[in-house]
Amino acid sequence: MAATFNRLFEPGRIGKLEIPNRIVMAPMGTALAELDGRYSRRQIDYYAERARGGAGLLIIEAAKVETQVEPPPAFPSTLANSDGMVPAMADLVDAVHGYGTRVALQLTPGLGRQAFVDPQRPPVAPSDLPAFANPAVICHPLTREEIRSIVEAFGLAVGRATMAGFDAVEIHGHTGYLLDQFISSIWNKRTDEYGGDLDGRMRFARELMDAARKRVGPDFPIFFRFSMVQGIPGGRGIEEGQEIVRKLEAMGVDAIHVDAGSYDAIDYIFPPVYMGDAPFVDLAGAAKQVVSIPVIAVGNMTPEIAEATLAQGKADFIAVGRGLIADPDWPNKLRRGNTEDLRPCIRCNEQCIGRLLALKTVSCAVNARAGSERYYEMRKAEPIKEVLVIGGGPAGMEAARVAALRGHKVTLMEKDSVLGGQLRAAGSSPFKKELHQMIDWWATQLRKANVDVRLNAEVTADMLRLFRADSVVLASGATPLQPPIPGIEGENVIQVLDYHLGRKLLRGQRIVIAGGGLSGCDAAVEMANDGKTVTIVEMLDGVARDLNMVSRVSLLRLLAEKGIETLTGHRVKEFRPGSVLVEGPDGSEREIETDTAVVALGARPNNALVKAVKERWDEVSVIGDSASTGKVGDAVRAGFETGWHL
Repeated sequence: MAATFNRLFEPGRIGKLEIPNRIVMAPMGTALAELDGRYSRRQIDYYAERARGGAGLLIIEAAKVETQVEPPPAFPSTLANSDGMVPAMADLVDAVHGYGTRVALQLTPGLGRQAFVDPQRPPVAPSDLPAFANPAVICHPLTREEIRSIVEAFGLAVGRATMAGFDAVEIHGHTGYLLDQFISSIWNKRTDEYGGDLDGRMRFARELMDAARKRVGPDFPIFFRFSMVQGIPGGRGIEEGQEIVRKLEAMGVDAIHVDAGSYDAIDYIFPPVYMGDAPFVDLAGAAKQVVSIPVIAVGNMTPEIAEATLAQGKADFIAVGRGLIADPDWPNKLRRGNTEDLRPCIRCNEQCIGRLLALKTVSCAVNARAGSERYYEMRKAEPIKEVLVIGGGPAGMEAARVAALRGHKVTLMEKDSVLGGQLRAAGSSPFKKELHQMIDWWATQLRKANVDVRLNAEVTADMLRLFRADSVVLASGATPLQPPIPGIEGENVIQVLDYHLGRKLLRGQRIVIAGGGLSGCDAAVEMANDGKTVTIVEMLDGVARDLNMVSRVSLLRLLAEKGIETLTGHRVKEFRPGSVLVEGPDGSEREIETDTAVVALGARPNNALVKAVKERWDEVSVIGDSASTGKVGDAVRAGFETGWHL
């Protein structure tokens, strides 16, 4: 075990529950459940993989306790509303316990105003609030009878968790869901005993706790996950958060799981790269100051910060969510000191949260096996082939890695002096350092898998006859778009790729970026951090439209904070020495003075070799940006599936 991570691997205790180490898997939805709410085989495999990876405690995604007052979500989600759910619950518990890992079940009394909107049946809430998804729909305020029904169902669900063998339960009281709405003064406008002052607003939580205790007694651990701050105007601040956690401890809660945000500040729930490392550690520390029960910290944790957080006494346990999706073996690799093998979460929110928001099952941009562990079992190939991979970007590296793990003899040809392709450019910003960590991870895995990596080795059509291969993977990436805009070849005009890679330097302080996609916006933030004055010109009605909604919220906030001007609905008509001429949506023209203009108008597939390769070999796979430009996760999945199917 690496000495720097000793505290992470100390045994811990919550109530009378002994936990092998201080690493907790945070609960996150998967949409892997059966349609009737039972745990599916895929779901059990997914959690078993994380238990095998060495986490001390898994907190399983929220299960709804009833569906009469509030119907279940539109996508597959787990339920704990009947005894018929217990056998599948027990199967999950047995799978996790088989690896010596403890397991808790998160239970939710409901989504409230954040539920999917059915105009025929408005969402429920503490008060007559506008529904989050459609503010034109007014929520149905829960009656006392309906609250009592939910409380009774909650107690029954806790009883089912104990029947199934769960070691603990966690009450879902965060992210602006129903229970959080009751606690919050901005959403709870009731004048009865469930509203008014903080004691009244916490009555629902107290009744849920009482119902649970009546079922399981004083010794069964009950956690409470809680948004210490809400991240919205007029919302909860740290002082009120501290008062709430004091009251939760007085109610008999055994541990506080400190989170932040709500759907109205959704990037706090799933903090993207723009929020940096461990943005909520001090919130956990603030809770720790006022309670004597254990505190669980969560949010963009690195191993080093996790260890320091424990050492500084800011938390007792460290929860990791997306990091354990990216690498289920996160704990075991740290325990063994194999930090070079730790596959980083790139905090993109694309294949995990992004897929869930699109009503798809969970996956991961850097781990295509996530959610499909049994299907993508890594078996040795038969027959063994000689595989030529052309291109060392994410698609090519992943294809080479997986093909080599399956036993193939793999040669990877990369024209540049280093691996990474356009991922090197995308990861040039300090706030996207995880992308460069991914390149380092691939380089290490290719070396350990004995892939013959050849750098400074550009493959041309004339050279193809020199190679022996049974199968060829063409992953030669993309080339920047250079549309025929007057002046685009000017000395003061550079491509965003050249800026990111340091091939060309910015002149002066005033920068205009043509193109408001992710690449252009990331470059704008990086330039603003360096003190530049930046204007983005974008033809669409909004910038960063190619980014998932969670990360986009954070990026838009950052653009505003940095004072970056965004001209949407505008197009560049001409690049001039010292200025850029743009046309607005009404046809009016504006000349913007600039020292450097940066072109960030996208890319097109580099498919120059496709015809020649297909003429030379029968077994050819064209993947990644060579086939169709996309995001990192698209390239990684294409590479994984290609290597796995060879």
